[in-house]
Amino acid sequence: MSDYVIEEGLPYPLGAHWSGHGTNFAVFSANATKVEVCLFDGERETHRFELPEYTDQVFHGFINGVQPGTFYGYRVYGPYQPDGGHRFNPNKLLLDPYACAHAGSLTWNPAVFGYKMESGDDLTFDERDSAPFMPKCVVVDPNFDWVQEAQRQDVHWDETVVYETHVKGFTKQHPGIDEHLRGTYAGFGSNAAIDHLKALGITSVELLPVHSFINDSNLLDKHLTNYWGYNTIGFFAPDPRYAADVPNSLREFKEMVSRLHGAGLEVILDVVYNHTAEGNERGPTLSFKGIDNASYYRLLPDKRRYYINDTGTGNTVNLSHPRVIQMVMDSLRYWAGHMHVDGFRFDLGTILAREVYGFDEQSGFLKAMNQDPLLATVKLIAEPWDCGPGGYQVGGFPAGWAEWNDKYRNVVRDFWRGEAAPGSLAPRLLGSHDVFNREGRRTWASVNFITAHDGFTLNDWASYNNKHNEANGEHNNDGSSDNHSWNCGTEGPTDNPDIRTLRERQKRNMLATLLASQGTPMLLGGDEFGRTQRGNNNAYCQDNDISWFDWNFSDDAGKLLAFTKRMIKLRRDYPILRRSRFLSGDRDPQLEIRDVVWISTSGVEMTQADWSTGWIKCFGVVLDGRARKTAIAREGEDDTVLVILNSYEGEVDFKLPPTSAGPRWSRLLDTNAPEQPAGAQFAFDGTYKAVGRSFVLFTAGEVKSSP
Repeated sequence: MSDYVIEEGLPYPLGAHWSGHGTNFAVFSANATKVEVCLFDGERETHRFELPEYTDQVFHGFINGVQPGTFYGYRVYGPYQPDGGHRFNPNKLLLDPYACAHAGSLTWNPAVFGYKMESGDDLTFDERDSAPFMPKCVVVDPNFDWVQEAQRQDVHWDETVVYETHVKGFTKQHPGIDEHLRGTYAGFGSNAAIDHLKALGITSVELLPVHSFINDSNLLDKHLTNYWGYNTIGFFAPDPRYAADVPNSLREFKEMVSRLHGAGLEVILDVVYNHTAEGNERGPTLSFKGIDNASYYRLLPDKRRYYINDTGTGNTVNLSHPRVIQMVMDSLRYWAGHMHVDGFRFDLGTILAREVYGFDEQSGFLKAMNQDPLLATVKLIAEPWDCGPGGYQVGGFPAGWAEWNDKYRNVVRDFWRGEAAPGSLAPRLLGSHDVFNREGRRTWASVNFITAHDGFTLNDWASYNNKHNEANGEHNNDGSSDNHSWNCGTEGPTDNPDIRTLRERQKRNMLATLLASQGTPMLLGGDEFGRTQRGNNNAYCQDNDISWFDWNFSDDAGKLLAFTKRMIKLRRDYPILRRSRFLSGDRDPQLEIRDVVWISTSGVEMTQADWSTGWIKCFGVVLDGRARKTAIAREGEDDTVLVILNSYEGEVDFKLPPTSAGPRWSRLLDTNAPEQPAGAQFAFDGTYKAVGRSFVLFTAGEVKSSP
């Protein structure tokens, strides 16, 4: 017999919180009639306790004797009235929305559905116990000794270079990581992983979802899995599948963050608050649906049996409900405050700013975010679109937010394909001022990317005209049909040296453009050495060597890695390439110089006719850091650089323009000759031969060399 004794407890904080001699349980439900806490010894249910109190829509109770490591779940009673939006079923074990750790995984069985799944009729009621097939929540000990050097990093936005990657994919095949740690948080925090990130020069690691998530049954049926993790079921729990030590997954995650911070790297989490893994009316009952379906989800107003599906996943989290906003805010504060992460990238971020009438820049959620003193100190990045009406909102988020900028990706890709004129590229190079320059927003609000987890890798953009998603089991019908890809006529790997040379230069052109543009660059993990997914542009279900990084570098891969490091270093050395204020082309009234001048191949300023001529594929831009709108200068911001971009397939004679910043131009980098050292000098008004499809960077000052 146990010594468990249940008492009244407190209605706050929500979740399961250990006091040192017992655990307080508190769960919100506006429409339930009773809640039971179920305790487990492994998979065996040993105790049930009805939470004795109900205060302000919160069921709560304190159980003496419940210690960290205890497995638990809820059973929630109430009406089963799908037509009214209610789907209570106490036969279903439910995960605590506030659980800080999960153990085990979901077994897809008809019992995990609230209705008789075999019938296909969600109005039926299923009496089978789902507990044997459900993961369990775990009571945790929150204590952790954070050392001073492992505190949040607070990298300034204009110094930020984001690296988007996957905990498992990055580490699974890394030869420098102990085999038993590959694919885990511990592996990602290892010396070998950190050494690569530090040597590359990035500042901030953006991890694909690590919140506890569910593998879709249809994928498992095809012997596939939800590799990316955009199917969340626990907004406070790190997913145990990435833990080398599963019972201590929470501590292992903290140790990873601590080690990354100790190396000076930020940790940004890709978070999925827009939907959950419970799907639509025919989905399983795992947590929110059985706790208070009518509160947690957006339902059709006149047909509350059905879900609003602005996410394309079957359901949409109801951020118009104050308790749901509270849950999301509590989750964010937990990860920022208790777990010490440095920022968040919000999947389908438009959803979070939706009210019943649509997107609102002053929605309840965004107001809550903007006034929060803790979250004001972390990086907030929106994916500013969803599948609902009016869902595309690039530039529409309020001050303080950064946003993924797909306009940048599309135009840069088109330019290097030879299909975009300078006039469309120019604003993208300058932080997309036409989109973001309002309300005091800075260039960093534009998160520039050329590739991301969703779509072709950089190598595959340069090597395939068409997607090759056959391994996904959907007859190659999934994934984007237009990725603005480029190649010179041969699909996939080739032994033709001319084609290989051109492909490698195109990769360098894309990387150089990304890292020389105003705004916040985001690099897709593996692009720095030409990682391939063999043409798969939707590898969400490929937990295998299609997605895992191959660390056995070819000569080309090693050279591309060296080039990427060099380009990131140039961005760090020349602050004019990453200025936080928007460059405008306005003349400095004291110095009689302008911060931006666009240059034609004849070495003079481009005319309006030049801008309107669509066939021009080679142009230059002088960025002069000496011109300022403010008298306050930051160290190193007075650089003057010249960038030449030639997307034409042939060589172009480019006349180098004069500048008052120095007596001559010094070449920093040419993508046609990436291994040549910086420093070669060229006279003003001289001609520089820009090879077809190449990027060249010059400085008018001294060539810098930072440590």
